[in-house]
Amino acid sequence: MKILVCIKQVPQTNKVEVDPVTGVLKRDGADAKMNPYDLYALETALRLREGQGGTVEVLTMGPPQAQAVIREAYAMGADAGALVSDRRFGGADVLATSYTLSQAIRRLGQFDLILCGKQTTDGDTAQVGPEVSEWLGMPSVANVRRIPACDETGVTVEMEVPGAVETVRVPFPCLLSVDKDIYQPRLPSFVKKHESRQRPVTMLSLGDMEDRDPRHYGLDGSPTQVQRIFPPEANDHRELWKDTGAALCERLFEKLREEKFI
Repeated sequence: MKILVCIKQVPQTNKVEVDPVTGVLKRDGADAKMNPYDLYALETALRLREGQGGTVEVLTMGPPQAQAVIREAYAMGADAGALVSDRRFGGADVLATSYTLSQAIRRLGQFDLILCGKQTTDGDTAQVGPEVSEWLGMPSVANVRRIPACDETGVTVEMEVPGAVETVRVPFPCLLSVDKDIYQPRLPSFVKKHESRQRPVTMLSLGDMEDRDPRHYGLDGSPTQVQRIFPPEANDHRELWKDTGAALCERLFEKLREEKFI
């Protein structure tokens, strides 16, 4: 079985500068890590390979330093990896990002199963995975919390829906967006890291895509634009009251009434 895992490099902190003109994160020079949700997707892929055989490849999109998460995936057990990197891809919204990834996947070949994390910690949209499946014309399931069965023709999954859990059978090829805690991600192996230190990373740019029209990528291909980004207002005001129990109860009642909570 050929499995592809979409992973992403995200900032390690929420204190990341934002470009005031484009409204996108300034990722260059910022400390980064693999998106935590993608660790669950990668672990899922590795366990499926252990049970079914096959290969696990990873795909990421970002600046050249995003190769670090591919190297981390190698140290966890991934067989191969590709980085989609081109300045013309910068500033993409979820639609342009999913289109770029779908073009890269077509370039890499056919896969039985594509796995994504539920969402990313820097965007939190949870839209890219399902949109990739739409561009590729394959079925997808989101919020996957368990995989009870898998064989050469398809996979049975449990997915979270509001107020319930549904079990569905999905034929290959398909895409799954997995939730956290589906499996406990393994730690990178020093031995695997050493063994894979010379393993190449496939580099893909706009010229490698089937669709080479730059208007379909990056900011130009994004129908949504960020108007403004600002930190939430912090309300750290507090009052400390010292009095008898009866007096404090009366004062609290008056305060709640003043704030119109009662």
